[in-house]
Amino acid sequence: MKQTYAIIGLGRFGGALLQTLVANGQDVMGIDINEENVNDYRDIATQVVVADAQEDDVLRKLDIASFDHVIIAIGHNMQASILATINAKDLGAKNVIAKAENHTHLRVLTKIGADVVVQPEREMGERVARKLLAPNMLNFIELSDDYSMAEIQIVNPAFYGRSIKDLNIRKKFGLNVIAVRHDNEVIVAPEASYTLQEKDIVSVVGPKDMVDDFDQITNQIN
Repeated sequence: MKQTYAIIGLGRFGGALLQTLVANGQDVMGIDINEENVNDYRDIATQVVVADAQEDDVLRKLDIASFDHVIIAIGHNMQASILATINAKDLGAKNVIAKAENHTHLRVLTKIGADVVVQPEREMGERVARKLLAPNMLNFIELSDDYSMAEIQIVNPAFYGRSIKDLNIRKKFGLNVIAVRHDNEVIVAPEASYTLQEKDIVSVVGPKDMVDDFDQITNQIN
């Protein structure tokens, strides 16, 4: 579904976000105080504007409240990030997603009303570390402080030829199997009778520690 996005701050994070959204057919306005940054995206974004988002009148004139999503992607200038977030919320922006540089910044952004706060560098670092520690965990999404979803490739021969029911994954690990990818086929909500095969990729959701335990067991070779 096509939606509208306003991205405030066109550094590496904001610029990459803008390009990805546009490539997926979304309407995107890019906003930055630096004209050079704005010029980099004139031929890509739906619209780009040189503006200071710390001024509420500026965002009011841009009708920031009309966008489905407003992303505050300002880099190291925490004051500008905080003021832009306050202004966007005060003007009625529906969904404000703000980038935090550190934990203190994250706490401030949360307290002033940002709907979602992300830490891209930290999240990427955690993702890379998890990939190094669990090479067969192909994808990992943190749903909350306690729950996660992961795609785990089965390389433990003890799992081959055994059904989901037989393995009793839900009872033993507290996990729900929501999909299985076998070769190029994706089976959503597989039946309990589905038999796992070598290198099947199982998507599970549940408590983080249980996801980690399941990953370790399914990756054992002997």
